[in-house]
Amino acid sequence: MTPTLADRIDDLLPQTQCEQCGFHGCRPYAEAIAAGEAAIDRCPPGGAAGIARLAALLDRPVLPLDASRGIEKPRTLARIVEADCIGCTKCIQVCPVDAIVGSSKQMHTVVADLCTGCELCVPACPVDCIVLDPMPQAQADDRVHADAARRRFQRRERRLARERDARDRQLAASKVDVAAPAAKNAVLEALARAKARKKDNP
Repeated sequence: MTPTLADRIDDLLPQTQCEQCGFHGCRPYAEAIAAGEAAIDRCPPGGAAGIARLAALLDRPVLPLDASRGIEKPRTLARIVEADCIGCTKCIQVCPVDAIVGSSKQMHTVVADLCTGCELCVPACPVDCIVLDPMPQAQADDRVHADAARRRFQRRERRLARERDARDRQLAASKVDVAAPAAKNAVLEALARAKARKKDNP
């Protein structure tokens, strides 16, 4: 299957899924670039080198990084200070690649090999127990790591979609369960009124 332009653009993005570009992940940003709806300068993790690669692929001028999206800096890995973690799960809920493991009211930990350095967990933590350590350059530059991050993001998105669908179906079913007795009661009341009218008007 021939890769689309969006596929080729997506392959050049760092797959941090950090949303600094203004899109929900790297793939939507790639699709927007391919459609001419977004500039190539909105990815701080990709930095100047990433912009240059996109410009070469698309035969566009190289642009400076859009400073409103953040600054270029070395990639980082999240690390949870275990002694301070309260097990709230807020970091787990926002991690786009399921790199954080733990359960409610239990200590959490970041699987460093899976972390993309998106930093979305940092503002989500209510007790500031997440610190950022330098990401090894080999990991930051590794396309195998990036491709794996893309797949984990896609799996998570599919799982969340299934969970939303299940909740929607459950909610719809509960509404039917609530509505059914009400409808039955309405029918019984209508029959009672009709019977009363017939009795009053033989």
